[in-house]
Formats: sequence, C-alpha cells, structure tokens
Amino acid sequence: MTVWSNWARVESATPLRVESPTSTAAVAAAVTRARDEGTGVKMVGSGHSFTSIAAPEHTMLSPDELTGLVRIDRDAMTVTARAGTQLKSLNRLLQSAGLSLHNMGDIAEQTLAGAISTGTHGTGGVAAGLAAQVAGFEMVAGTGEVLTVDAESPDDLLGLTRVGLGALGILTEITFRVEPLFCLQAEERPVSWSEVLATFDDLTRAHHHVDVHWFPHTDGALLKANTRLAGPVSEAEPVSRLRGWWDDDFLANTVFGAVTGLGTRRPSLTPTINRFATGALSPRTYSDVAHRVFVSPRRVRFREMEYAVPREVGLDALREARRVIEANDWRIGFPVEVRTAPADDAALSMASGRDSLYLAFHVHHRADHTEYFSAMEDVMKTYGGRPHWGKMHQRGRDDLASLYPRFEEFLAVRDRLDPDRVLTNPHLRHVLGE
Repeated sequence: MTVWSNWARVESATPLRVESPTSTAAVAAAVTRARDEGTGVKMVGSGHSFTSIAAPEHTMLSPDELTGLVRIDRDAMTVTARAGTQLKSLNRLLQSAGLSLHNMGDIAEQTLAGAISTGTHGTGGVAAGLAAQVAGFEMVAGTGEVLTVDAESPDDLLGLTRVGLGALGILTEITFRVEPLFCLQAEERPVSWSEVLATFDDLTRAHHHVDVHWFPHTDGALLKANTRLAGPVSEAEPVSRLRGWWDDDFLANTVFGAVTGLGTRRPSLTPTINRFATGALSPRTYSDVAHRVFVSPRRVRFREMEYAVPREVGLDALREARRVIEANDWRIGFPVEVRTAPADDAALSMASGRDSLYLAFHVHHRADHTEYFSAMEDVMKTYGGRPHWGKMHQRGRDDLASLYPRFEEFLAVRDRLDPDRVLTNPHLRHVLGE
C-alpha cells in the first residue's frame, strides 16, 4: 500500500492505484481509463505544496519518469522540459547550456508542473512567478485529449491555464522563456524594523530582487537584496565553500532547526531565541550565477501560509500583522517573509493584474498553526489579499471568485477541459466548487 504525504507532513492520501507513466500517451491512457471508470487521477509533484491540492483519491501518477530536457530553441530563446523535472535539475541543465530563468523562489525541489500550477514565485524582477515565464506547454486534459497551449491558442487559453491548479489537465511538457546566463550581486545584512518601513520602496527601486525576513517579538530583520551584474559569469565572486557551509548549512539549517524545535517545545523561550538570532546576523556580499543566489537549502520542515496583497497597501498590511502578533500571546519562532511581484496576466496568478506584496507566515511543522494563521488570514482579507494556491489557507470558492476578475472564465475552461471532474479532489472542490 502506497501512502502519499506532502513535505510538511500535514497532508496525506492512500491512492488505490499508482503508476509511473513514461510518455504523454501513457498519461492520456491513464486519464481516459479513469474517465471511463468514473474514478479520478492526479499527478503528484514533489509534495512541496502545503495543502492537499495534488492529493490523489484513486489513481496517483508519479512524475519520476517524465523528466529531462526536450529541446533548446536559441532563436526563440526558449527551453522545453518534461513536466516532472525538478527545478534544481532544470537549473543545472540551463547553466550547462549558458542559459537561465529570469526569476525563481528560494526552493528548487518542486517539479516544474507543480511549481507553475500553484503560482510559485520569487521576488522582484520583470516577472516574479515561474508561470509568468511560461511560453507554452503540452497537457493532457481531463477528457484524455492532448493539447498544445501557447500564445497562439484562441481565447487566451494560455493566460487562463498557466496557473491551472492541476484542475484542467496534467502537464507533460513545459516551455519557458529563458535568458543568457547571468550573475547576481547578493547583499545580505541585518536591518531594523523601522529601516525596513522607511526604505523598502527605495530598496525595491535600487535592487532587482528584495527579500526581507522580520523576526517576530523583535525589531530585527534580515535584508536580502540582489542586483543583476552586466559582466561575464567568469567574474563572479561566490561565497567561499567554508562560509557557505557555515551560513547556509550549519546556521540556517542545523542550528535554526534545533532552536526552532526548542522553541516549539518551550514557547516561552522563543522571544529570547529570536533576539539572539537577529543579534547573530552578520552581513555578507557575494556574486554568483542567478540560481545559486536565488535558491537556498531548506532542511527544516515548517508549515506556511502566504498572501499577496496590493503593493500600495502592502506595508500597511505588514504593520497590522505585527500589531496583531504583539496583541496576542503567541510565540512565533519563524520570521515573516516579505517579497514583491510585478503584475502579470495569468488569470489565477496571485499577482494577476496588480503589483503585489507577498507576506508569508511560518511555524515549525510540529507547532499548532491554527490560531496564528487564522488571525493573519483575517488581516490579509482586510487588505484584499489573495492566498497562495500551494500554501495553507481557508478560503473557499465564493471568497476566491471575488478576488479574481477572470475566475468565472477559468471555471468555464474547467467545464470544457474536465467536464467529468476526473482531475478533482476534496481540496479543489473546496476552492473551485464541484
């Protein structure tokens, strides 16, 4: 018996059938069979969604055999890869070809299909989300039909399906727009709460990618500001292997995991631990190829909720979040992460049609998140926030429909591509309806 669970270990399922298709035709056969049987099928990814968005009810398809590079088109500056490829693998393949994605988040374990389907994003740049960098894809619809979707598809099908939640079809190949390999200058330093609020807009104008981590119960934060370099990759000055191990492996994972685990067992220690953590932050500057700067190793398991609010009210939402945290007796050991995104045109992207500021809230995977996340969600609702599709939230269909101008268009496409709901599960029924 196979039991599927996600990375955070908060969701699990026991599929009745498990398959590892090796081709698009095999995926189409599995979908067609499920439709004929009146059952369901889901392709899972690497489990990095914090919800049960990919949880299978009947047949689970594994992406393990749908990996690797399909083609590089240097004239069009696009790269096509199989949908089960992990982002970290694509990054290595692109680097060897002298190419890079424009932007990405700080975790690279996700499959490409899972990452774009749930709206995975980084911060800043011309395009923050991975889906905004997608030029097209091949997909098996819930009818079993194999579709090729690109900018030439009618009725803006690409815009409606790029963030598809796994509700429209199973992605088998994805084509990304890419750029020549480039380097980032990374500046990391401790900052105060007041400095964050006073200079955030200036920082986002001065740097291509800005990421702030504020530690609750303190006035301290960590600023990460990345700026593109015009020089050749050979001129990069990466962090030394020893410094990288000390900062990114030992301190950010081993030590952080130990102290947050201690704070979970003894919550009264958390404010002291956070003050110690902010006091221990030290500045560093280095440069490296883009994906090595964007991505960080994450071995400490956590639970996460993230919301995108309109950029113009983003700092107000952050202030209110802090006020509510301090008005309660919670002990929050993980920092609140602050990122930005330019507007994009994917219908269900959290940044669809509006410049956005993302606020992400975390707790240790053994901690009870319920009250904290619920209160933060109430704050985000007040500011018109949209929840991240791959992270924990309680919003349902009616709430979400009011947040996305093209929500009904998306549902109409779902009715056309998966009329028998072969690709649904309880989570999708909650956020999209039956």
